[in-house]
Amino acid sequence: MAYGVNEMTRREFLKMTGAAAAGVGLIGLGAASAFGKPAKRPNIIFILTDDQRWDFMSCMGHPYISTPNMDRLAKEGTRFSNMFVTTSLCSPSRASLLTGKYAHTHGVYDNRSEFDSEQNKTFPELLQKAGYETAFFGKWHMGGQKERQPGFNRWAALMGQGTYMDPKLNIDGVWTDNNGYVTDILNNMALDWMKQKRDAPFCMYLSHKAAHDPRLPAVRHSTLYADGIYTPPASAEDTMEGKPKWLRDKLKPKTFGDHEKKYAGMQEGVRKYCRTLAAVDEGIGRILVALEESGELENTVVIFAGDNGYFFGEHGLGDKRKAYDEALRIPFLVRFPEMVKAGCVVDKMCLNIDLAPTLLDLAGVAVPSTMQGRSYKPLLEGKKPEWREDFLYEYFVDREFPENTPKIQAVRTERWKYITYPDIDDITELYDLKNDPLEMKNLASDPKHAKVVAEMKVRLARLLKET
Repeated sequence: MAYGVNEMTRREFLKMTGAAAAGVGLIGLGAASAFGKPAKRPNIIFILTDDQRWDFMSCMGHPYISTPNMDRLAKEGTRFSNMFVTTSLCSPSRASLLTGKYAHTHGVYDNRSEFDSEQNKTFPELLQKAGYETAFFGKWHMGGQKERQPGFNRWAALMGQGTYMDPKLNIDGVWTDNNGYVTDILNNMALDWMKQKRDAPFCMYLSHKAAHDPRLPAVRHSTLYADGIYTPPASAEDTMEGKPKWLRDKLKPKTFGDHEKKYAGMQEGVRKYCRTLAAVDEGIGRILVALEESGELENTVVIFAGDNGYFFGEHGLGDKRKAYDEALRIPFLVRFPEMVKAGCVVDKMCLNIDLAPTLLDLAGVAVPSTMQGRSYKPLLEGKKPEWREDFLYEYFVDREFPENTPKIQAVRTERWKYITYPDIDDITELYDLKNDPLEMKNLASDPKHAKVVAEMKVRLARLLKET
């Protein structure tokens, strides 16, 4: 196989070539294949947006957003319909994407936590050591870190959250002023770097500010979707009956009823959110064209994702953080014709911590035992491996907004979700996702579901111990 080998294949290959005694890390060094030709490792492009929901793409049936290039990735590659984050908050999720670890392991608990590069090795750093040329463009956003991070040949990072217009960028250690719209600037820098001639494969990490507040679109997109109407699902009218007291108290001032009047003020905010994604989508299209022109399109893994989900009125909520699916689920698209059958949908539960081990696996680089995610390469290949039946969700109190959400520990299976708040005296939550996908009816106190609650407690304890 060209990209990544299982252990049996590796042993057979070593035996066949007589290289076993030499102990050579074959694929990681770009060794010959069984037919004597060099194994060409794929280029890797990872494109990340901020706060983009999984369903805000036109290929997902959104009422008005247009994302033709995201749609192209889905059409020519694979869409993951059940991709989740293990912590729904920007900095912890970004650290999990880079390291393949849960927040309680990598140590980035909230948006003020800084990333410890001594204790945490990232997939770009490991790829760089294996011979890849690497680059980072955009939003690093972990704590107040401003310095260049290890593992990147090229570094161009925003200061903290960054600004939509005329952003400052740390370019290879030097702070520079830049005129223009941030998404266009990042796209242009990424394209310039991509087009450089090189002998090694490359890994490019493009991390956009869109669609984070204050949701400022490019001028050319400022009037898009002027008549667009977004209607939240039925969970927007959740009365919160049976839900925890801390959440009911927080939302008590809200009124229910008069749907049109209630959400009139939200409509322009949603339109702005969609408008900021237009330049991101254009950039994806330009990247694909550049790959075609260079002849590298078929040998490049292109992955598009969001860093966490987002609420637009569901359960009366905005922002993210909570353990309901609107905050946990993210968009995730993979294009790699060498391996991925066009138009496929992967419905297994995959996690942001799976990204790092997967990319290392695709590049033939050994996955460190410290990574807690697992490679979904077999799923990309259309195989049916034994897969996870549950996963841990965790949220730690954000020092920037400590009153917003208490600590959360939850477990999700394909059928059930169990949510606990270990630091406060309040009720737990249990939802039957098969019959109640909008998570409206809390079954935790229903005697009929006592057995399920007991089972979910066991699962949660096991996941906390395992990780």
